[in-house]
Amino acid sequence: MGGIRPARVAATALTAAAATLLAGCGGGQAAGDADTIVVATFGDFGYDALQADFAEAFPDITLETRVSEFDAHHQQLQTQLAGGRGAADIVAIEEGWIPQYRESHELFVELGALGASDIQDRWAEWKWEQGVADGGEFVLGLGTDAGPLAMCYRTDLFEAAGLPTDRDEVSALWPTWADFASVADDFSAATPDVAFADSAENVYGSMINQAPEGYFAAADDSYIADENPVIRDAFALAGSLAEDGQTAQIKPFTQEWNVGLAQGGFATMACPAWMLAQIESAAGEQNAGVWDIASVPGGGGNWGGSILTIPAQGENTELAYRVAEWLTAPEQQKTLFLEKGILPSQPEVYHDPEVLGDVNEYFNEAPVGEIFASSADSLQPNYRGTQDFSVRSRFQEALGRVEEGVQSADEAFADAVEQSERDLG
Repeated sequence: MGGIRPARVAATALTAAAATLLAGCGGGQAAGDADTIVVATFGDFGYDALQADFAEAFPDITLETRVSEFDAHHQQLQTQLAGGRGAADIVAIEEGWIPQYRESHELFVELGALGASDIQDRWAEWKWEQGVADGGEFVLGLGTDAGPLAMCYRTDLFEAAGLPTDRDEVSALWPTWADFASVADDFSAATPDVAFADSAENVYGSMINQAPEGYFAAADDSYIADENPVIRDAFALAGSLAEDGQTAQIKPFTQEWNVGLAQGGFATMACPAWMLAQIESAAGEQNAGVWDIASVPGGGGNWGGSILTIPAQGENTELAYRVAEWLTAPEQQKTLFLEKGILPSQPEVYHDPEVLGDVNEYFNEAPVGEIFASSADSLQPNYRGTQDFSVRSRFQEALGRVEEGVQSADEAFADAVEQSERDLG
């Protein structure tokens, strides 16, 4: 039912516990000493490519990066904030987790007072808004990358199905997601033993990420998944692909998913800029030039991206800010894209001629700079509610049950709505 307020118990408890414990605790154990700044991230933020430049800019400072698995990273930060110790000097927070930490922003340094407000125009407006709290009065973090969407596809499997393989012609096949589903029908009719898409979850998530609102209303953070046509339509389309056996029925980012990439187990997958490195790593050198990149159905959309925050418990917060500002400066963001393929969230950088002219040899010389800059220009921000992460997982699990043949798409959707409402209280 609409209008249900999301539960805020976890965020409130985190704030209360931390406020009590911070008074009796010193700086975090995981932070560096006076000569070291520790940056905690998940996955590869590409900072190894900046080490030489960092040494020149900060000759007396050591930059140490600590990388954890995605969920563990964010859960550890919860514990560290509640305990008042243990957090790194700089901590990355992924977009899906930002709303939760925005609720306890007083546990972080307000970066506007340190100079962040003076460089606001570096970022796309939606990215800057992602990193602020308290109605824009509190700058929580500085934006790192963005995840504008494209659609990766295997040219060999398209050719076998009698479909065009040229990226512009492929893009023209699916201006809408309904067209994408129609192409799936044609593909499956020609090659019934190969899945068209990697998973219903990724198709569904990409559609949601193109909409201004998903599970919660931007105006008041109320739960609207039960009445939002975007959610219902996306679930119905992705569920239909699953029911018709047109997905590979595998969980994204698992070993089985990696095997599917390497062995040609599916023909398409939605791919933000940061995913290209994962595809190349999993698919292997034997598939170089087989994958290509087209525009995503529906146009635009963002999946992923992070901000760099500075926990208030640290002892070197001003130096940490200087480092965070340097890491997110246009020069470094350009290097990260050209060296690592990590697309910045700063229009000045992704419109840079060198960035726009960048091609990816592995993906059949695809003009990745142009493709992802165009997608970034057309995306609209997607509101994430405070409890977005937990609700989203209910709908993802429901699509998994459809792929397994346990439930129909209609049954799974009804269950996801009911479970989400029960979780929210």
